[in-house]
Amino acid sequence: MNYQQTIDYLYSQLPLFTRVGPSAYKANLDNTIELCKRLGNPQHKFKSVHVGGTNGKGSTSHMLAAILQTAGYKTGLYTSPHLKDFRERIRINGQMISEQEVVDFVEKHKTDFEDIRPSFFEMTVGLAFDIFVREKVDIAIIEVGLGGRLDSTNIITPLLSVITNIGWDHMNILGDSLEMIAAEKAGIIKPGVPAVISEYQPEVAEIFIEKARHEHSKISFASKLLKASNVHHADNEVDEFLDVTLQSPNGAVFEFHLDLPGTYQVKNLKAVLCAVRELRLQGFEIGDDQLRSALSKVRLLTGLHGRWETLSKHPLTICDTGHNPEGINEVLQNIAAVDYEKLHFVLGVVNDKDISKMLVMLPSDARYYFCKPDIPRGLEAEGLMQNAESFGLHGEVYPSVKAAFLAARQNAGQNDLVFVGGSTFVVAEVV
Repeated sequence: MNYQQTIDYLYSQLPLFTRVGPSAYKANLDNTIELCKRLGNPQHKFKSVHVGGTNGKGSTSHMLAAILQTAGYKTGLYTSPHLKDFRERIRINGQMISEQEVVDFVEKHKTDFEDIRPSFFEMTVGLAFDIFVREKVDIAIIEVGLGGRLDSTNIITPLLSVITNIGWDHMNILGDSLEMIAAEKAGIIKPGVPAVISEYQPEVAEIFIEKARHEHSKISFASKLLKASNVHHADNEVDEFLDVTLQSPNGAVFEFHLDLPGTYQVKNLKAVLCAVRELRLQGFEIGDDQLRSALSKVRLLTGLHGRWETLSKHPLTICDTGHNPEGINEVLQNIAAVDYEKLHFVLGVVNDKDISKMLVMLPSDARYYFCKPDIPRGLEAEGLMQNAESFGLHGEVYPSVKAAFLAARQNAGQNDLVFVGGSTFVVAEVV
C-alpha cells in the first residue's frame, strides 16, 4: 500500500473517535498494553513529559516541545487530533514523520492490528512510541487524547505530569461533574513524579492534592506561583504576538513575546514555565535566552495552528479550535478585545455534545453561518440552526464549511470580523 491507501486502511479498519465518537473509546488500557508489548514495550525506553487537561494541553505541549528542541534536545511530540495530515500527530524537532514510516509500520504490524483490534488512537500511540525509540529522542512531550486515567498514553512513566485545567467536555465518557472529570485527569499523576497543575480551581484542587499525596508526588499550581501583571497584543503586518509580563512571589519579573496571541495562552504559559523549572531541577539545561526565543516562534518550530490564528487581515478573519464552554468563553473574551463593526460567525459543531452551554454564551448581534464539519460526527447544519435560534442566534445554513466561510468573507465589510470556530474539525477545513 502507498501512504494514502495506508491511511484509508486505518480509517476504515480501526474505530476512529473523531469520526464515530464515544463508541471508539476503549475504557481500559488492554489493547495499548498488548500492542506495545508486541513492539518491545517502547514506552519504557524514552524520557517523557505527560500533558493532560480539558483546554490548553495542545498549546502547552507545543510550547514545551519548542523550548526543549531550542535548548538542543532531540524532542518528540505526540498530539491529537490532526488538522490536515495524519502525520501532524507525531513530530520530531517539529518535523512530521515521513509517509514511508507510517506505511512501513502499518505493513509490519497489520497482523497485530487484525488480532488485537486496537482503536485508531491506540494504534497511533503505538506508532509514536515505536518511532520515538527508533529515532532515539532525548525526550518526548506526550499529549493525552481524552481523560487521563484510561487514556492510551497513560502507560508511560514520565519525568513530569502537567494538567492544564478542568472544564466541561466529554461528559458522556468522563462523568457529568467537574469532580469526576478532574479525577479522570488526575489519573496521569504517577508515583513519585512531580505534577504541575496550571490553574488552582477551588472546586477540584483538592482532588489533585489528594492524588499527589497518595502517589507521594510533589504538586504545584502554576497560577499560584506566577501572576500576570501585564498582557497585551502586539502585531506587525504579518504576525500577531502576545506580550506577557509575569511576576513570581519573590518579586522576580519575567517578560515574554509569545507568538500565540490568544490571551488564554497566559494560563498555559504559566504551566509551561513551572514545567521548565521542574525539568531544570532534573538536570535539563534550558537557558533563559533559549526559553524566550522558543516562545517567540512556537508555530514555526512545531507547526501549531488554529489557536486564535489570523487567516486574513482584510477583512480580519480569525479561527480558533475552542469547542467547549470554557474554550468558547476564552474565545469570546478575545473577540471582545477586537475593534470591529459587525461579527460574522462561521459555526459548526459535533453531534455528541451538549451544545446548549455554548450557544447560550454566543452573541445575539452576530450574523451566523451554520455548517457541518465534514466528518460523520458532525451535527447537521439545519439542526444546529434550529438549536441556535432557540437562543436568539440567527443566520443561514450552508452546505459545507468552505461555503459558509466564503459567504462570511464575501458579506463582511472591511471593518468587520469573520470568526471561524465551534469545533476543531471546522477549523481544520479553513486553515
